[in-house]
Amino acid sequence: MSLSRKRQRELKRLKRSAEELWDEQREAIEHASAVLKDARRQAANYAREEVAPRVRDTYEERVRPAMAGGIAASRHAASTARERFADDVLPALSGTIGSALALLEVAKDPRVREVVRRAGSVASGTGRKLRVVEPPRKSAGPGRYILIGLGAVAAAGVLYAAWQTLRADDDLWIEDLGDPGSVDVGVDE
Repeated sequence: MSLSRKRQRELKRLKRSAEELWDEQREAIEHASAVLKDARRQAANYAREEVAPRVRDTYEERVRPAMAGGIAASRHAASTARERFADDVLPALSGTIGSALALLEVAKDPRVREVVRRAGSVASGTGRKLRVVEPPRKSAGPGRYILIGLGAVAAAGVLYAAWQTLRADDDLWIEDLGDPGSVDVGVDE
């Protein structure tokens, strides 16, 4: 396929323009790469000189003391819990276990078994009747009546406030003076 001379010149001109554009783009990319490299270097310097010391200072001034306080508080709580367990729980637990073991040992004694057998027969009705003692009933103290009085006063206060809010009072309403379009300035003639 053959092209006319005019078309060949246009293609050569277009090819030259494309090559020039490619060279310009390559230069622009190289320049952008250099700028990016410089920006990266500046950002690293800024981070090393400005940001890192601020972060370190903030950590030293705020985070580390808070962590130290939290660690100290948790250590104190752990030692307190350990002391409470050793001082309160273990003695009570060992006392309970000791009492249970002593009770088992006493239950093995034949004299105790005889007493338990007698008590069972008395309770079942074969012996004397046991009398059940009921605890005395508690009477109402003055605190109950004081609370009832305070509740009544509070209820009366709420009712009075509701009445004041909802009552019809003719003095509270503003009288309509007539047509809203006409405004009376109040000038005397």
